[in-house]
Amino acid sequence: MAIDLEALYIDLHRHPELSFQETRTAGIVAAQVSGLGLEVEESVGRTGVVGLLRNGDGPVVWLRADMDGLPVEEQTGLDYASIAKGTDPAGTEVPVMHACGHDMHVTCLLGALEILVADRDAWSGTVVAVFQPAEEYGAGSKAMIADGVLDRYPTPDIVLGQHVTPLPVGQVGMRPGTQMSASDGITVTLHGRGGHGSRPHSTVDPIVMAAATIMRLQTIVSRETDPRDVAVVTVGSIHAGLKNNIIPAEAVLELSLRYPNDEARERVLEKVERIVHAEAAASGAAQAPTITTDHVLPPTINDATATARLQSAFRAAFGDEDVVDPGMYTGSEDVSWFARESGAPLVFWFWGGVDPDAYAAALAAGTIERDIPTNHSPFFAPVMAPTITRGVEAMVTAAREFLD
Repeated sequence: MAIDLEALYIDLHRHPELSFQETRTAGIVAAQVSGLGLEVEESVGRTGVVGLLRNGDGPVVWLRADMDGLPVEEQTGLDYASIAKGTDPAGTEVPVMHACGHDMHVTCLLGALEILVADRDAWSGTVVAVFQPAEEYGAGSKAMIADGVLDRYPTPDIVLGQHVTPLPVGQVGMRPGTQMSASDGITVTLHGRGGHGSRPHSTVDPIVMAAATIMRLQTIVSRETDPRDVAVVTVGSIHAGLKNNIIPAEAVLELSLRYPNDEARERVLEKVERIVHAEAAASGAAQAPTITTDHVLPPTINDATATARLQSAFRAAFGDEDVVDPGMYTGSEDVSWFARESGAPLVFWFWGGVDPDAYAAALAAGTIERDIPTNHSPFFAPVMAPTITRGVEAMVTAAREFLD
């Protein structure tokens, strides 16, 4: 019986799970993969699933999809919108949503496997289907590698992956070289001296210190980075204090840093460290700030030769007008660890999930940033048809291009 991909997508969208908690999703994936006749292994890298499709001699192609949702409260208004709750690593109950489209990624990879199984007389080689957990933590691929996925499965000749994005439905976008930026997530703890809100002179106020630090960090991009270069410094979280008349002892900032290469990474990290320490010293803090690295993601670099080959295959399949260069994305991914650790080339592409008429209207009005929700937005919701169809077609086209 054929997989009902729309029903599968709706079910996954209604029931998102946080990173490393994708047990229900993994169970559904494993059942579908097993039902297609593939060898399947669960609990790889905690909650990952791997399917193995052997079909004679030939290249080994790894196809990857990520599975986790985000702590976002859905506001799409869809009749299949998520109302799920989860518990984050701090033990706090949070809303959960597939705000980045990973439910679409899983659906399309399963659809692609179904076609490859049905059409196995037309190709030969080995397909390794990797359903990865915890991409949003930047930790899932590393967890699977640490669990031996590269040792237990045939070494890839190429690693392929895709991501739904706010392009018009039908379009596929990729470029050779850096497709997505490198990223660090860091936590900065500013140590002050707490006290009564009525006696600020007896304290070292970490909230004021944090405010000054946040504002000064913005100058890394605006005043210390060549305008022709790419860098992003985002303070995405600040936590300090519990009551209005108590000056707390510390403030915690969580930063997301983005850059196109290792050289830029070193420059930005040096500037962040310099500013954080300087603002603490300027505030009279007796204890130096604590800076810890939460994750490190390398740039997602598409192999030039393989990318050109796949661009040609996509143009033949979808037409020249629907294969575009979307530019470098300043978002980050951990898919490239599979390629880096195995020595295989990588091709990672995007495909559109936005109604073309809505996109065209926003483009004409100059309101794309306002009117077209992007990944991680509570309003992000790819249109099901034909986004699913094109995602399946793209994955099948890519797999066949590199199989015999």
